[in-house]
Amino acid sequence: MKVSVELTLSPLQDNFEAPVIDFIKKLRDSGLTVLENPLSTQVFGDYDKVMELLHSEIKESFENLDHVVLTMKMVKSDRSEYEPHF
Repeated sequence: MKVSVELTLSPLQDNFEAPVIDFIKKLRDSGLTVLENPLSTQVFGDYDKVMELLHSEIKESFENLDHVVLTMKMVKSDRSEYEPHF
């Protein structure tokens, strides 16, 4: 089963860029399809592989940051090739 996941990691601290960059680089290194924009990062692929990656990377981020918010949306399908039809 394929999924598309949109993530926004928001460390609640002054120096927020470094943890976000580290999180995104680890997602990129996964071999899954990862797309970024100024507001969020999307990960696309097989459900089990995506969830395994997110489990480990979210846990690591939460262990390393005192205060952090993660917003996530998930769709059951690979939407990486989506193009508006209007």
